[in-house]
Amino acid sequence: MKTNIIIMSLIAATLVLGAAPGQADQAAARKGRAIAEEMDRRDLGWKNSRTKLKMVLKNRHGQSSSRELRVRSMEVQEKGRGDMSLTIFDRPRDIKGTAFLSHTKITEPDDQWLYLPAIKRVKRISSVNKSGSFVGSEFSYEDLVSIEVDRYTYTYLRDEACGALTCFVIEMKPVYKHSGYTKLITWIDQGDYRIIKIDFYDRKESKLKTMTYTGYKKYLDQYWRAHRLEMINHQTGKSTVLEFADYAFQVNVSKSQFSAGRLKRVR
Repeated sequence: MKTNIIIMSLIAATLVLGAAPGQADQAAARKGRAIAEEMDRRDLGWKNSRTKLKMVLKNRHGQSSSRELRVRSMEVQEKGRGDMSLTIFDRPRDIKGTAFLSHTKITEPDDQWLYLPAIKRVKRISSVNKSGSFVGSEFSYEDLVSIEVDRYTYTYLRDEACGALTCFVIEMKPVYKHSGYTKLITWIDQGDYRIIKIDFYDRKESKLKTMTYTGYKKYLDQYWRAHRLEMINHQTGKSTVLEFADYAFQVNVSKSQFSAGRLKRVR
């Protein structure tokens, strides 16, 4: 029934796009949000997951370095809260044991902590520092929280070919405080509602970064996951690639593992 409601709202919004300017703006906002809600609906119920990653950092001259890490995630379906994730670095030796914990909020500042084994200290990430680089990569701390519907306002822009697919193109504007972005232009495929690409615009409204999602695989006959993310910084010429492997869902991951008090003991 919910799927039918979403489809009807998309059809209604499309019809109204030819109306007066004020009505067209409202219809574009409704259609944009309906697309985001359908994308979110299709990804509900995965509970928790584990995966391994390789992070490859490249500078503007093409020189690269790599890191190996693990990520545990837990789905949260509580009002005002989003998903939780725990990232643990295994290699190289100088970063081994570093751990990053993130609790997504909707409109309130996210809770994020970084454990640095060299100084045996847990550092809380300030809400005003979300645009800072995550361990030297082109991903910011803000990029590492889950995408939650109510964190943004939406505007449907157009339909557009994206490779062999056809995508909805929507504009997403953060409503939470201290975002490093003014807007995200997002391409979502119309068949499976998977994100294909995001353009990030900085506080001066200049295009800052582009993230592309490739290598999608389906898990539990429902949940799509990209196995390769590439973030390109257009202003610095640097890039970071995340390559995912060994995804597992509904595994032995407990809520207690996502406690800041346990970061120093995480393995």
